[in-house]
Amino acid sequence: MAAADDAGFVVAGKKFSSRLLVGTGKYKDFDETRIAIEQSGAEIVTVAVRRVNLTDPNQPMLVDYVDPKKYTYLPNTAGCFTADDAVRTLRLAREAGGWNLVKLEVLGDQATLYPNMPETLKAAEALIKDGFDVMVYCSDDPIQAKMLEDMGCCAIMPLGSLIGSGMGILNPVNIALIKQNASVPVLVDAGVGTASDAAFAMELGCDGVLMNTAIAGAKDPIRMARAMKHAIIAGRESFLAGRMPKKQYADPSSPLAGII
Repeated sequence: MAAADDAGFVVAGKKFSSRLLVGTGKYKDFDETRIAIEQSGAEIVTVAVRRVNLTDPNQPMLVDYVDPKKYTYLPNTAGCFTADDAVRTLRLAREAGGWNLVKLEVLGDQATLYPNMPETLKAAEALIKDGFDVMVYCSDDPIQAKMLEDMGCCAIMPLGSLIGSGMGILNPVNIALIKQNASVPVLVDAGVGTASDAAFAMELGCDGVLMNTAIAGAKDPIRMARAMKHAIIAGRESFLAGRMPKKQYADPSSPLAGII
């Protein structure tokens, strides 16, 4: 999926070619989940530990459809509203599946699902001390993002807009600032609604994009998964190519010098 001159990105010492990360929730069934992930080209899939069956063999299990030997599972703390709940959830995930690379999110309220940053910082500190590699969902605040990086988080994941809203990237200036100041991967997380949103995130220089509802909530999730794969590639290629400068006045495509 990476371009010939683009080696992908590295998180927690592991290289990934695909810059698209996808969730595993909201699909009509596990078969649709499997096909959408395949079509997206993603290598990392997020799993809501509190919502997805990973351990009960008497019920349908995600691992029977999405092979953890083929994909990197990224347990997340969706549904956690305190640092203590988030830390407990990820410790249970590590005991159940041995997962050390995790996605931390500590939410502020049910209405917005906006990150509670004091609790996020508290949880991140505890998890890093406990030996976890922490990718962290956060507000689009460059100062908070830098604090999380300095603490030891292996990837910073600022929201584009509210989770599941499909509003796209509402504050591109802050996202760009976070990327410019970071020495770890920066991945837009939350708010992407369509392919142009994903391409825009990549054109800002982000290392990748994580999405779930944009694909699972589409009328045709499989087709949208393919669209997102191409959008990520196009946005990254555009960023690497370097856009033309914006100008106040017209500039003819054909030179005027020497015309008859």
